[in-house]
Amino acid sequence: MPDEYDVIIIGAGIAGVSTAFHLSQRGCRVLVLERRFVAAEATGRSSGLVRMHYDLEAESRLAWASFDYFRNWRERVGGECGFTCTGFLQIVDPAHNGQLRANVAMHQRIGIPSLLVTADDVKRLAPAFATDDFELAAYEPESGYADPGSTSASLMTAARERGARLIQDCRVSQIKTSGGRVIGVETNRGGFAAPAVLNAAGARAADIGRMVGVELPIDTWWHEVAFIRRPPAIPSHPTVIDDSLFLYFRPETGGLTLVALEDNSQFGKSPDGDADYVTPGFVERAVERLCQRVPGMDAGSLKTAYSGCDGITPDQRAILDQAGPEGFYVACGFSGTGFKLGPAVGACMTELILDGQARTVDISPFTLRRFETGKLLWGEHAYQTLWR
Repeated sequence: MPDEYDVIIIGAGIAGVSTAFHLSQRGCRVLVLERRFVAAEATGRSSGLVRMHYDLEAESRLAWASFDYFRNWRERVGGECGFTCTGFLQIVDPAHNGQLRANVAMHQRIGIPSLLVTADDVKRLAPAFATDDFELAAYEPESGYADPGSTSASLMTAARERGARLIQDCRVSQIKTSGGRVIGVETNRGGFAAPAVLNAAGARAADIGRMVGVELPIDTWWHEVAFIRRPPAIPSHPTVIDDSLFLYFRPETGGLTLVALEDNSQFGKSPDGDADYVTPGFVERAVERLCQRVPGMDAGSLKTAYSGCDGITPDQRAILDQAGPEGFYVACGFSGTGFKLGPAVGACMTELILDGQARTVDISPFTLRRFETGKLLWGEHAYQTLWR
């Protein structure tokens, strides 16, 4: 007789451990199965930005609901998430000023502390920045970044304190069904029974879906980041997404700046690739663009560079849904932006599994069926494709 649980979660990235945390809060018997270790892949390689600026309202609502966790982590979860308030700037090409104005208005309507600022305002906020190539930016004074490893570990620890079980080095080989519903899983560590299974397997989510005949339109997406030691003349700075230069960057402790590019992404590679590898020329391109926004950063030095892999959908938005046999749920396809949404995603998936509908945020736009109907998720006032 296999061990019995209320819910089995496949994957211990941010979506999986957050859902385990929220399920355990409601008294569920939860089992988390992880093929490596907590936050081993996309989450652990996340850049950790915590901001609410999206051009899709549903995503901004998820980020806003999650933000209250990050800024009140000890009270709401326990442990540490490493949240650091730096302020956040969204810089856009002047051609997208209209979209920026509309998105800031949307954020303010939701309740997000977001301001429309001028290039002169940005110069006062960050004197080291070059500001002569754009006119407007969005500014979130309370946003910043958090530590993905600490965030995930504390969520899993809190879930385990409430009775959840974690099995690492565990690979799922089969999802068992009977009469059109899920009844459990088979793994290299034995069989486990449950009437509900959540697929939170990141870049491997499509493989898990096929075990129950569910085709998830998820490809693999590899992304590269570098940590640069700032020269003494360059102080710390806000967290920035700079769509005009196709890059983002944020400060890190120890006088470092994390920088990554939004273009030249790699799609379709195996998720088992070498995460310590970056493509030739990446660091040079990243530093060159960073110096366009922060002149003088070329006097810094490289500390390290690495890559990470996530699952990406055709519209670069998540899938949060029940699909296939009764009791099979999916929280995947976050397309590289799932970390900051994680706390609210876990709450919403818990409500979907236990109550039949999410209440924290309406996640119905993230249905799998949108890909069948052709109603993909594009921002109400879209800028451009993020990853390309």
